[in-house]
Amino acid sequence: MILFYCSAVYYNKRVMKIAFHTLGCKVNQYESEAMAQMFRERGHEIVNEREFADVYVINTCTVTAIADKKSRQYIRRMKRVNPESIVAVTGCYSQIKPDEVGEIDGVDIVTGTNEKSTLIRYVEELADRRAGELADRCSAEPFRAVLPYENLSSFDEMGVVSSTENRTRAYIKIQEGCNRFCSYCVIPYARGPVRSRPLDRIVEEAKALIADGCKELVLTGINTAQYDMEGRNLYADRIGEESAEPPRDAAVTDAVFGVEKAIAAINRLPGDFRIRLSSLEPAVVNSDYVKRLFKYDKLCHHLHMSAQSGSDKILKAMNRPYSLEQYYDMVNALFEFDDCYGISTDIIVGFPGEKEQDFAESCRLVSECSFCRTHIFKYSKRPMTKAAEMKNQVAPQVKNRRSDDLEKAAAEAAEGFYQINLAAAEEGRTERVLIEEIVDRPSGTYLTGYTGNYIRAYIDVGAGNPSRIDPADRERFLDQFVTVRLTEIANDGMVAVVV
Repeated sequence: MILFYCSAVYYNKRVMKIAFHTLGCKVNQYESEAMAQMFRERGHEIVNEREFADVYVINTCTVTAIADKKSRQYIRRMKRVNPESIVAVTGCYSQIKPDEVGEIDGVDIVTGTNEKSTLIRYVEELADRRAGELADRCSAEPFRAVLPYENLSSFDEMGVVSSTENRTRAYIKIQEGCNRFCSYCVIPYARGPVRSRPLDRIVEEAKALIADGCKELVLTGINTAQYDMEGRNLYADRIGEESAEPPRDAAVTDAVFGVEKAIAAINRLPGDFRIRLSSLEPAVVNSDYVKRLFKYDKLCHHLHMSAQSGSDKILKAMNRPYSLEQYYDMVNALFEFDDCYGISTDIIVGFPGEKEQDFAESCRLVSECSFCRTHIFKYSKRPMTKAAEMKNQVAPQVKNRRSDDLEKAAAEAAEGFYQINLAAAEEGRTERVLIEEIVDRPSGTYLTGYTGNYIRAYIDVGAGNPSRIDPADRERFLDQFVTVRLTEIANDGMVAVVV
């Protein structure tokens, strides 16, 4: 249901301070950046969320019950900073539970996931109403704009994001929605079916961000692998006629489909930058498709592929359409191409019916794949999902114990990945690191950033450092690529020297 305050046009007669708090995924981060740009273009000032602001925008997440709880906490916290402020809540939590969000004390505006491009209009309209200019024509009822699931059919174009606060890295949203309906996941209901962003808009945004100095473009979406894949299922088709090699010049032609189409178009743009995929969903693509991506020289040697479980029984219960063998096929394809390829994943522990043997198979998967990073989630019941009604729900204390055990296995897997990279460095391999910041640690001062294969690298810039970088000159390395050799393992990454 959509309720409007009034039909009057909105005005912008005062400059407001706008603060954002973003929970959840990279898509939400992108959308908050896009909304912030809209407010700037209307003449408003964007301030830190801890500052006194006229408007607080909370971009929510609902992937777990904890995410819902955090969303509620931040909504209440923002209102306490300025009781007279406008609090606008948007995102997945407000899409799934608009009534619950609307009942939180202090909430003034509730919008769903497909109204973020128009949120600025609602905010300015309410600001004018509060100023008394539209009071005689507007309802005093709290404002709500939440489309029902069946109306989430269009891509909510938020304009071309041409700059970001973080000039090192920028997200580009290429698609919206998901058609998979995994039995544990509420996100398809929150985001709707798959809609792909027009390729020319993606390229236009990439050009603008490159011109602004961004060195890493992260292609993201609710299910990035489903970009340009409407109606296509590789596990059903087994590729078929699509298995033909695409053109070697990586031109965008009919032979290029799916997320490869966006990669190919951006890869052809001039400039010293790299492309990173936020994820490549194994429930959508297979090892044959993964191999298609190896030709793109600007694509980082890192993929996030959500396994969710190492048990075929649990994968089936989750409605994941691949087997453990097929997942290993993708991992092996990556390591055959580059034995230092970075692979990160998600694992859910405590899914209904998960036995100790099933959990042991997840631990084995993490160990054997040498994941550079493993994101661990304790299963959480979500509304409208099949898993919420399943029998054999796992006790919280069992989930906690399994989560702790898998954390240890994940740390050992990351250590193994670092060892592989250390051995390669000793044989002469180098990496390019995009420097993001200068950090102080007890052991010294470091330039730090990520390699293409997703290792956080630390470069000593103190006096007498191995790279012979003048400490007074270290600022010039920020937002720049440097070529390094990895030398040793650190707590959360690796130490490196410039070569």
